[in-house]
Amino acid sequence: MSADEHDNKDGKDQDLPDSGHHLSEEEVERALASFEAEFNEGQDQADQPVERSASGVDDEAGSDSAPTDESSVEPDGTDGVAADFDQELEGLIGNRAKAAVMVTRLASAELLAAFCQISDISAWCIQAREGAVAVLRNLDGDGPEAAIRDLTTVVSGLSAILAVNRADKLEVTLWISGQSGQTLAPPILFAATADFVEDLMIGTTTVDRLRQDGATIFDSGEYNREKAMGIIASHTRFGAGGSTRQGRVE
Repeated sequence: MSADEHDNKDGKDQDLPDSGHHLSEEEVERALASFEAEFNEGQDQADQPVERSASGVDDEAGSDSAPTDESSVEPDGTDGVAADFDQELEGLIGNRAKAAVMVTRLASAELLAAFCQISDISAWCIQAREGAVAVLRNLDGDGPEAAIRDLTTVVSGLSAILAVNRADKLEVTLWISGQSGQTLAPPILFAATADFVEDLMIGTTTVDRLRQDGATIFDSGEYNREKAMGIIASHTRFGAGGSTRQGRVE
């Protein structure tokens, strides 16, 4: 997939995530054909003969006197391109989400990161005035759904919204006590959350970029269970930060 096609997919020419559009088999085949054509074009350019110098002598004529050390040749990066394409294709056909976030009303992203740790969820948790947001790392299969199911089961009384972008379709669902409930329209979610939530979901920003812009971000992977429980205890004491008390760890 070319850079232009990728930009168009993420830019204004892309079908809106909430449009409900599913890629047909023909569209997937066209994407594959486009990638194959670009790959073959790159191979054809690599196979072009070396241009002759002004003297009419092939530039590679001196190769006998100065053999090339194959170990010093830079890899062509084909494996990396193929891996990137495989992930992109999985995103197109829905085997892998392009982005997934859990939106809460918790006042503290640190507390959300601690809840994620004890729920075995790998996520970056971002502070926001409207409520802390967890950006999920596991995007394979039903990983996002499993994560929010675990979070709302382990932390009794905590409700959260899961937003997932799969195959260019954005789905938003409320979860309570480990069960999925009401489905929401994406515009409703975006109107009630920080601006970066929509940007993350449509791919116009990243966690790294938000960090560079000064966002407060906590990584659940940096905690062990003991540290996470200490954070939870500090946020749930009455009289000190009581306004952040939400949910009870089962």
